[in-house]
Amino acid sequence: MPLTVRPRRKRSTRIVFTLLSGLLPVLLGSAILYMQAERTLEQGSRQTAEEALRQFELMLDNTAQAAHQLLPLAGQTCENVKLALREQVTRRPFVRSTNLVWDDNLYCSSLFGDYKEAVNAGDYNQGKLWLMNGNPVTPNTALLVYRLSEGRGGALTTLDGYHLSNMLRLIGRHMLLVLQVGDNWLSADGKVHSGALPALPIAQNSLDSSRYAFSVSAGFPEGETWRYMADEYPPLFSLLIFFGVVSGAIGHVLQKRSTSPSHEMLRALEAGEFIPYFQPVVHGDSKAWSGAEVLMRWAHPKEGLVRPDLFIPFAEHSGLIVPMTRALMQQTAALLGPLSPTFTPPFHIGINITASHCKNLELVDDCRTFLAAFAPDSISLVLELTERELIEPTDITRQLFEQLHALGVKIAIDDFGTGHSSLGYLRKFNVDFLKIDQSFVAMIGIDALSRHILDTIIELSAKLDLGIVAEGVETQAQADYLTAHHVNFLQGYLFGKPMPAADFISALTHH
Repeated sequence: MPLTVRPRRKRSTRIVFTLLSGLLPVLLGSAILYMQAERTLEQGSRQTAEEALRQFELMLDNTAQAAHQLLPLAGQTCENVKLALREQVTRRPFVRSTNLVWDDNLYCSSLFGDYKEAVNAGDYNQGKLWLMNGNPVTPNTALLVYRLSEGRGGALTTLDGYHLSNMLRLIGRHMLLVLQVGDNWLSADGKVHSGALPALPIAQNSLDSSRYAFSVSAGFPEGETWRYMADEYPPLFSLLIFFGVVSGAIGHVLQKRSTSPSHEMLRALEAGEFIPYFQPVVHGDSKAWSGAEVLMRWAHPKEGLVRPDLFIPFAEHSGLIVPMTRALMQQTAALLGPLSPTFTPPFHIGINITASHCKNLELVDDCRTFLAAFAPDSISLVLELTERELIEPTDITRQLFEQLHALGVKIAIDDFGTGHSSLGYLRKFNVDFLKIDQSFVAMIGIDALSRHILDTIIELSAKLDLGIVAEGVETQAQADYLTAHHVNFLQGYLFGKPMPAADFISALTHH
């Protein structure tokens, strides 16, 4: 009996130990990822609320200026001032209508001319703003009314709720974002609600305007942290499971001792297994090749070509992405540098960078060495900022971008409109290009909302005098739409898939 019990106990102990050692890295890693996701959502929520507050204050500045212009006219006959009221509507982009008040009676409107309606100051939050759910002209359509009064006279200017809800959709695309005025609040669908705000249990940020009687609230619904992790961290979860399997397999006498992924990737880096692939970028009008984006692939000796989404995130988190990018730039320079005298300048070469590249000034030396391998003025190097990690505006980052621009290096925001920090990057960094994410391009002719967002991004780039690149162009209809909207550069399978260096150089001779 004792001889049989002892082996069973040993086997049970080994099984329990194997299970615990396999579960420990998975549970610990999941907890760390959960905390990281919470921090990312908190940062995104705070930045979104700050940007929304700033945009709404800019709109109300425009509306308030119209009211200040009209207030001295209060008391004059409507016939004498109605043209002045309509002039403000014409001149102010966000003002929908203007009105004059005398003795708490609205007597003149830019829409109707002579008009009679009582004005109740109690309807206005702090006597200044009223978020109302439409008027007789446009019922069930949000309006934000600004009230300015002095003595017996007053002026009312109205801001169309379409601009407000459109801004809520554009800025808060990935979260819940609302505008609150008094007891009323506006949601992204353009509807005005009364009473308590919707529940924002995750990363809620509420900011009050210091200049106007409104506030904004941003946050996420219950369970958003897990949904975010499911969307953003699948490769990392795969790695966690891999770690669990490796950890649980320790002690198994018939299995070879596994190395950690970081050691494997370091081995691959030293062996030169990370190689460049090139995807053509074409001019939006002529469709002639204007350059290429350099993409990293892992040519594993046993597994074959490994997709970048399976190793790039871990390379970023492990700190290997910087030497991997340096090796990629060196290979690209060696392959394309000798051909640069034949390029039609400026030949654009795009390379992705992350927050890890912005912690010191080594990237400047890497770019200087890269450019020296090409004929003078033959190429334009474009560094594309990804948003998997936030880049904080420090003295180092500001100095880095200044020195890069001094070298003639261009900066682009990759996948613009999909991350929490795109608009923040526009405010904090001097960028040259926006890259439209392929998810917006894919919805051309299919989804009206995505098309409106796409048009807004194109319009924004034009107003900021930025170049724009559309990714993921796969159909001629998409290309025609983007060309008609004056998008500078196009990239996608319609013009060429990512290809190894030999195929790209061969194809380049024909373009």
